[in-house]
Amino acid sequence: MEIKNVLVTGGGGFLGKAIVKKLVKKNLSVTSFSRNFYPELEKMGVRQIQGDLADKNAVVAAFQQIDAVFHVAAKPGIWGRFEDFFQANVTGTEHVIFACRENNIKQLIYTSSPSVIFDENDMENVDESAPYPKKYLAPYPETKAMAEKLVKSAAKKGLSTIIIRPHLIWGPEDNHMVPGIINRAHKLKRVGQKNDRVDTIYVDNAADVHILSSEKLLETPSLSGNVYFVSQDEPVSKWKMANAFLDAAGLPPISGHVSAKTAYIAGLIFEFVYTLFNIKKEPPITRFAAKELATSHWFNISRAKKDLGYTPKISTKEGLQKLKQWFLTRE
Repeated sequence: MEIKNVLVTGGGGFLGKAIVKKLVKKNLSVTSFSRNFYPELEKMGVRQIQGDLADKNAVVAAFQQIDAVFHVAAKPGIWGRFEDFFQANVTGTEHVIFACRENNIKQLIYTSSPSVIFDENDMENVDESAPYPKKYLAPYPETKAMAEKLVKSAAKKGLSTIIIRPHLIWGPEDNHMVPGIINRAHKLKRVGQKNDRVDTIYVDNAADVHILSSEKLLETPSLSGNVYFVSQDEPVSKWKMANAFLDAAGLPPISGHVSAKTAYIAGLIFEFVYTLFNIKKEPPITRFAAKELATSHWFNISRAKKDLGYTPKISTKEGLQKLKQWFLTRE
């Protein structure tokens, strides 16, 4: 069995584009399925199909004559209507699975998130056996968990799948995490303990492991249905990392501090007020963000090393240098 024609949902996004670039370098025929058109993908010779994952017929049509699908597209964020997250992350994934079956697609590589198992406590050296929590503080992790379960179920019914859980993806062209830190630089405060640690992953390493998953799944079909945490394999203080991002952008480090309890209460109040007055923009902090900021979360990636042969090619130090260079070219 050979993979020649591949499709990436969200191929114009941060991680999606990094995956597309690597697939193009492997001389595969690449299609991107996104709501928007991206001139950069056109320059790479990528076929672009514009559509919405909520439109089942559009997804089925786009997946014709495709061998493998990388389902990267999702609605991220810590605030918003549950229905919007559900439609993008759950209904969208249902349609992807349906289209894979309708078109006899050989494999589906699904991008999930470690937040699907976040139970509001420290997670240290956690492996893939960790259970889903009983409740969630935000619609993003809840709907990603629901989608992940759909992919697991599809694997049991014969679709060849692998689920990847990359944690805190960053790097040049990041349009989510790093800009969020930069834009709030003047009012950021450290929450909770100074010595907590988190995993992160440089965007090219995250892209590599997706492609490795596809290749290893071809070699070893019994890997189907497996879940993998992936990271830099180098847990670091989240505040040290945030300060490194600020330094790369030429900004001073975070100086203020609030307790974990204060941050949680502030999140509770903001959520109440924003819900009461139907304010659409993201609050300064939410309960989910407060809990995440005040806890450690780093993961055991032994399974990805063993099964997929994954090791991060780009170190955190090298990645930060690349990020700094990218900021300089934008000035």
